[in-house]
Amino acid sequence: MRLSTKGRFAVTAMIDVGLRENAGPVSLADIAARHQISLSYLEQLFSKLRQRGLVESTRGPGGGYALARGAEAITVADIIGAVEGDLRDGEAEGNGITDGAAAMTAELWATLNARMIAHLQSITLHSLVSEQRSRGVQVEQKTVRRGVYKQPPSEPVRPSTPNSVFALGGFLLSGR
Repeated sequence: MRLSTKGRFAVTAMIDVGLRENAGPVSLADIAARHQISLSYLEQLFSKLRQRGLVESTRGPGGGYALARGAEAITVADIIGAVEGDLRDGEAEGNGITDGAAAMTAELWATLNARMIAHLQSITLHSLVSEQRSRGVQVEQKTVRRGVYKQPPSEPVRPSTPNSVFALGGFLLSGR
């Protein structure tokens, strides 16, 4: 199993989406700004997350990414497996060991790998989101604008100063 910054950033971004799941789709630009992660890097990660069915995308104004299924049905192992490749890939690398020194520890590493996978499968995105909320992480409330919307009519501007020579003359002659 491989654990890298790719998996760490993916888990961080998914927690961000999970925290805001009731506010509609979350844009990658917002995630990038909040966590100082490159937007192009996030696009690559979310492409893989979408292919694995963990997130779904909405295009257009007000679009972004939302969880494809409930946060309680997504595990950390699912997230890391989506961006790093199958978590069991590391086991395949050690199956053909013929070197005596490596063969002595192959069982140790296979057992460690299995325990790490089991531990990551026991942690749900819902539990991570709940943990963040219990720590007091505040989620900003922004209004979701989807589609075309009509702006309220504005009041016409009434000038308080004369806008011509004639108006100025009338203003001066009126004694004001």
